[in-house]
Amino acid sequence: MSEEFEIRNKVAESGLVNFDLTTLLPKGERKGIDLKDFLFQEMILKEKDFREKVEAIDVEQYRDSYIYIYNSVDTIIPLWAYFVLTAKLTDVAKKIVFGNREDLEVILMHNAIQTYDFGDMRGKRVLVKGCSDKEMPENAYIELVEQLKPIVKSLMFGEACSNVPIVKN
Repeated sequence: MSEEFEIRNKVAESGLVNFDLTTLLPKGERKGIDLKDFLFQEMILKEKDFREKVEAIDVEQYRDSYIYIYNSVDTIIPLWAYFVLTAKLTDVAKKIVFGNREDLEVILMHNAIQTYDFGDMRGKRVLVKGCSDKEMPENAYIELVEQLKPIVKSLMFGEACSNVPIVKN
């Protein structure tokens, strides 16, 4: 092939840093625990029954999992119940939160973004990937902008061939 027709990757030559936020998504199984399963007739928390049910949990099923604890029935749960359940699982779970699956993902991404070293993006043109097969909480994008805006030369969202400029420093 002659040099006249050399194929060049202009995106690679541009110095553009492509960043896929999904690479920060912690790997591991997500499991939910519904407190209604620990209630008498799925309505009333009886301390003795609750403690017996918590004690009977096979914690191995939760090993290295991310756990979200929720309550699908309209029952008041005393705060100590969360303490008891969390104490049972904390030695095997990677993370335990109160809320739904989405709440768990928001917290996981918050922790991932806050602890990630973005130093290699300082002064660079950064393009945050817009499409993904993994669902990301919107809050993760907000936190990412907070982290990147002060350090990058420019920040864009989308794909190299079609992006939306966000910040230019």
